[in-house]
Amino acid sequence: MAVQLVWFKKDLRVLDHQPLAMAAKHGPVLCLYVIEPAVIFAEDFDSSHQVFINDCLHELRQNLLKIGGSLFVMQGDLPEVFKTLQDKIAFEKIWCHEETGNDITYKRDLRVQAWCKNAGIAYEEIPQNGVVRRLRNRDGWSAKWFERMSTPVTAVPPRLQLPENFTLTDVQTGAIPTLAEIGLAPSTKPKAQVGGEAIAQEELLSFLSLRGKNYRYEISSPLSAQNSCSRLSPYLTFGAISSRVVYQASVARRQNLASAGKESNARQSAWQKSLASFEQRLIWRCHFMQKLEDEPAIEFHNMSPIYDDLRESDFRQDYFAAWCNGMTGYPMVDACMRALKETGWVNFRMRAMLVSFASFDLWLHWRPTAVYLARHFLDFEPGIHYSQFQMQAGTTAINDIRVYSPIKQGLEQDPDGEFIRQYVPELKDVPLEYLHQPELLPPLFQQFHGCVIGKDYPSPIVDHAIAAKSAKDRIFALRKTEAANLDAERVFQKHGSRKKPGGKAWR
Repeated sequence: MAVQLVWFKKDLRVLDHQPLAMAAKHGPVLCLYVIEPAVIFAEDFDSSHQVFINDCLHELRQNLLKIGGSLFVMQGDLPEVFKTLQDKIAFEKIWCHEETGNDITYKRDLRVQAWCKNAGIAYEEIPQNGVVRRLRNRDGWSAKWFERMSTPVTAVPPRLQLPENFTLTDVQTGAIPTLAEIGLAPSTKPKAQVGGEAIAQEELLSFLSLRGKNYRYEISSPLSAQNSCSRLSPYLTFGAISSRVVYQASVARRQNLASAGKESNARQSAWQKSLASFEQRLIWRCHFMQKLEDEPAIEFHNMSPIYDDLRESDFRQDYFAAWCNGMTGYPMVDACMRALKETGWVNFRMRAMLVSFASFDLWLHWRPTAVYLARHFLDFEPGIHYSQFQMQAGTTAINDIRVYSPIKQGLEQDPDGEFIRQYVPELKDVPLEYLHQPELLPPLFQQFHGCVIGKDYPSPIVDHAIAAKSAKDRIFALRKTEAANLDAERVFQKHGSRKKPGGKAWR
């Protein structure tokens, strides 16, 4: 039987892996992961991403060995690696998942497809989430999402057959290369989540059975969100677990709660509301990824060209550096940035605040700030990232302008100052009533509490009220023009949410 090549990309699992299951039915299977220089040395990639990937690869190899297969890890560009393999073994077909990635992987996939066509090798990409390739318009998109998420989970193949007499060199089949061996610096995120399919399953179970009860009410604070959020985002990003498995497990949990009748009314209600909110965000996840799938250029260019040249000439490198380093003089902004750089994660509301502050208070163009955060988000998903960034920066033409007050967010989401004191130790002795605006502490008391503003901790880099008003005035002045209104209609037709029964929009 002809050899089947399963190309693992951001789908590092064996459960619900349709390309693997399909390939196993057609002949001996060669499972391959390729470490690509163009990807790992890209401006949006970080060593912490590779640490997480390596965790997944180690477990994936063990899981494949259990069913008679193995995982071959090679380094190089594609499709050149496939050409090298073709010289060693004549594989008949490449099986893989569709991927909505950045420009580098988008162009790589096109090159692989072209090479397969010229080489006479069959090539099949299979969807793995709710993103619809070659979508004509958004009408009916949510129905397609539910259809995909409701199809049965693909079982792990009971047995794989390796190609006969096939070996690679010890370097290619031995230990998965370390960061140093592939030219990456050590990760600077000691508290980042650990990768792997088993941990992904454990996170899902603990969320659905224990942690998720107050999800709907506790996802806004960076403190409570650490436990009440699912924490599945990096596992979904790198495919250690599939969207379908997560969605169906959540639906099953809601149904079990409803039928058991053993929970108190209040507890039952909390769980039902939280799980419904969680499932809605699974839809949102693919909704935003669909935007990049439909228009890859939004990784680099404004979704609405009306906003071209709005910020480019005003970019201040000193503001950018202060924002990147968590030294803006706004404690909640600085705490979130420092937490992110240490752990690779902050909750969604705090991410939105970081982007809002950069885009409106500091008037920084979204592209450099997006690339910087892409490196630091362990769960960096290009489709979500660039779509959300443009929405928060106000360049989509169709979304509300969201300007977050960092002082208000601090007071509401960290009222006791626990999060700020953890990540901004300069402020650890500042009285709570001044913690969110330490510059208001009288100078004599600044010295007494060991935090002189402008010396031990920076003064606010801008006045939020003045900067936010100026930014909104500039944005809304553009939005009032006829050209902006016409372009908003174009953007909505391509990317806008459609309505579900009852009038609420699918996001």
